[in-house]
Amino acid sequence: MSLTMAGKCITLFILCIIIGNCIAARGRSKSRMKSAAPLVLPMGATVDPKMKDKALKVIEMMKHAWNGYKKYAWGWNEVKPVSQKENPGSVFGSHPLGLTIVDSMDTLYLMGLKEEYEAARMWVEQKFSLEINGVFSVFETNIRYLGGFLTLFAFTGDPLYKNKAQMVAEKLLPAFRTATGIPYALVNFKTGAAENYNWAAGKASILAEFGTLHLEFAYLSDITGDPKYLKLVQAIRNRLKKMKKPKGLYFNYVDPNSGQWGTPAVSLGGLGDSFYEYLLKSWIQSNKADFQARQMYDEAMEAVMAQLLVVSDGGLTYLAEMKSNERIHKMDHLACFAGGMIALGAHTQADGNSKKYMNTAIGITNTCRESYIRTATKLGPETFRFKKGTEAIGIENREKEFLLRPETVESYFILWRLTHDRKYRDWGWEVVEALEKHCRTAAGYSGLRNVYDVKSEKDDVQQSFFLSETLKYLYLLFTEDSTLPFSQWVFSTEAHPLPIKIANKYYRATKMFSK
Repeated sequence: MSLTMAGKCITLFILCIIIGNCIAARGRSKSRMKSAAPLVLPMGATVDPKMKDKALKVIEMMKHAWNGYKKYAWGWNEVKPVSQKENPGSVFGSHPLGLTIVDSMDTLYLMGLKEEYEAARMWVEQKFSLEINGVFSVFETNIRYLGGFLTLFAFTGDPLYKNKAQMVAEKLLPAFRTATGIPYALVNFKTGAAENYNWAAGKASILAEFGTLHLEFAYLSDITGDPKYLKLVQAIRNRLKKMKKPKGLYFNYVDPNSGQWGTPAVSLGGLGDSFYEYLLKSWIQSNKADFQARQMYDEAMEAVMAQLLVVSDGGLTYLAEMKSNERIHKMDHLACFAGGMIALGAHTQADGNSKKYMNTAIGITNTCRESYIRTATKLGPETFRFKKGTEAIGIENREKEFLLRPETVESYFILWRLTHDRKYRDWGWEVVEALEKHCRTAAGYSGLRNVYDVKSEKDDVQQSFFLSETLKYLYLLFTEDSTLPFSQWVFSTEAHPLPIKIANKYYRATKMFSK
């Protein structure tokens, strides 16, 4: 064969390879598009033009927060918006795990920010990995990464997200290797070694952490066809149901090996909060088939109402904490989610307690708003206390911080949807204005050191949950009920919307779990 003929053959061979690859790639693209069947959302749809303008303002805030992160901390976990660099002190440390990317992608999708969403998807496809020798929170990994990927799969049908979700869950499984099945709080993603926090009472596991896995693990079982994830969290539930509960209350700590309660402390703020939320929402997610979850929720709320609910001298309704049978008259900002939760519980099952519980929910939400408007910045403190002469006020330095948290606006959003009382939209707009005035920086949004000082120092952290939760709830507050309706979606504790079984065509379960 001549050199000329050989060259032609080689050229033809290369062309065949190129054409074949293009055809294959095109086939993969079509396959992805066909399997996606993406959720179509009425982006910003609203009948009221004033509300549309407010929804658009929240979208602008989201873009500003995202652009600051992308410019100064892309691929890292969070941005420091004042110093304009990555935040090495995030809950996932200095490892570049793209926390803000994964946690906020569903907000980008929801708001129709397509360019930003596609950049995030590309990073996830090319860069996201947990193959790292480090110890991380099971709870935080579940609610931010696993929950984020599950919602993205529900929204888009893109198998990339299901695969990433299952990969994340597998990293958490070694933490469940305890005598009781109650997982440890921390796990090493590389070695599988697991442990609890040294600061936790008796190095026990924490109720709000091991009790906030059910929504994500149950849904993962349904979309993968692997029942092991559901079995793990159901075992936790079964054990808790059998345990004796003093005065019907769940303590914040449980020894994962003996299965015994730890320090007798109860809270709907930090350490306890989302456990109660997931009992109610597991029932909702199951299309009201998970009777055990609803029963445990109702019993828990009866005990909470009897033991922790207080009305102050000034007429403010709040949920106290309890330590060794003594009420502690303070409430965390974290507990402000309870207004929305209790309202949702009252709305979804009409019974003799519904009216009383709805009024309680309204009262708690009003108290949380009071904690905001009693500050100079009109943003709420991390913790507020109730004692003679002082109501809904943070006292100690750390109590005066504002960390861009979502719980108060979450309750505004839920109560707006359930009552359509215009005041909740008005209160939400107050928060938008305060955020713009006191937290906005050139590179995003920062928390504050002291909400009682209009010149407060900023903490220089843009929390990932600000994009995932706070801005999402504010946006939804100003859109119509048809955007992620409560009849089809339930929100995780990180505000990742998950579809309700049977009621939602985007549930995307495998055939064996579709009924």
